[in-house]
Amino acid sequence: MMNSRSRKIATAIAGACVLPLAVAVPASAGNTAQQDADVSVFHGVPGLTVDVFANGKTLVPDLKPGDLTEPQSLAPGTYDIKVFPDGDGPDGQPAIEKSVEVPAGANATIAAHLNTQGDPTLTTYVNDTSTAPSGQSRLTVRHVAAAPAVDVRAGGKPIIEGLTNPYEKSLDVAVGTVNTDVVLAGTDTVVIGPTDLNLTKGKNTIVYAWGSAEDKNLALKTQTINASGQHS
Repeated sequence: MMNSRSRKIATAIAGACVLPLAVAVPASAGNTAQQDADVSVFHGVPGLTVDVFANGKTLVPDLKPGDLTEPQSLAPGTYDIKVFPDGDGPDGQPAIEKSVEVPAGANATIAAHLNTQGDPTLTTYVNDTSTAPSGQSRLTVRHVAAAPAVDVRAGGKPIIEGLTNPYEKSLDVAVGTVNTDVVLAGTDTVVIGPTDLNLTKGKNTIVYAWGSAEDKNLALKTQTINASGQHS
């Protein structure tokens, strides 16, 4: 028997809309009008293995909850992204569908995740590849969980406060290993962690808080990209 979460996943279809990825093209790019984008896909919907299609063709097959793909090159343009339960595409009913505008030179991540109410949705994030300050690292946290507002703490002290789904916040930080946890906003109630993050010079460590507070499966996923002004 399907539980309420499974029924939501099986039937929810996000309204189609274009998600523009407005980014500054890296200075190292040549002919930026023709430069492909680097696009990763993160699957943050618990309990559902999926196939991801772009313009009717398989983009990523057999993606399991918590999986994050390596970047792949996509030509600039508009893509109709459909996320199907594994084996149901491309002619079945997608669990999620949205159109994504991919510009030249972008480094982006498409995240399939739950919204605050626990319904599947799709959010596209532009990854910040601009140069981090000399000798520093960059930390980006994205709230893609069916959960209320949260604070992110390092060493027990808040460094990001009041973050809500599906927003993100970035900050430049010292290089090193930092012990972090995620708490309900304005409280000491830990909902994820603690966990150690290794923050490396010239890198942007992107942390996804994903899952469902109601189903008690909140988790973190990390992605590391260059923060050196380069395309990838």
